[in-house]
Amino acid sequence: MDDIAIIVEGKNDRSRLRRVLTEDTPIFCTMGTPGTNQIEKLRRQVGDRQAYIFTDNDSSGKRIRGMLREAFPDAEHIHTRRGYPGVEKTPEEYLIEQLEKAGLEEYIVYPPSGAAIWSKEDDF
Repeated sequence: MDDIAIIVEGKNDRSRLRRVLTEDTPIFCTMGTPGTNQIEKLRRQVGDRQAYIFTDNDSSGKRIRGMLREAFPDAEHIHTRRGYPGVEKTPEEYLIEQLEKAGLEEYIVYPPSGAAIWSKEDDF
């Protein structure tokens, strides 16, 4: 499986995932709850690639997953866990963990080993 595409809800979700995925990994947005035209546009953009749908674990994320399930019946579904306010605010470590569970290691950009996301020195 060489060719994948990830579908997220919005631009902020795409920006967040872009930080942990290789720059050539295509990430497309539903722009909220997609209408028929947006779903068709996503179908064209994804083409023959294996689709991964990465949504929030809230009512709108579930609704979007349901709509996309029909358009992309073979898609893998990934979502944040309850308690995180959406993909855009999910810690990068958790995003990486979810991407690994989906078997996408080859597309992940791992932080340099030993790199702290925040350190005491940053606080002045």
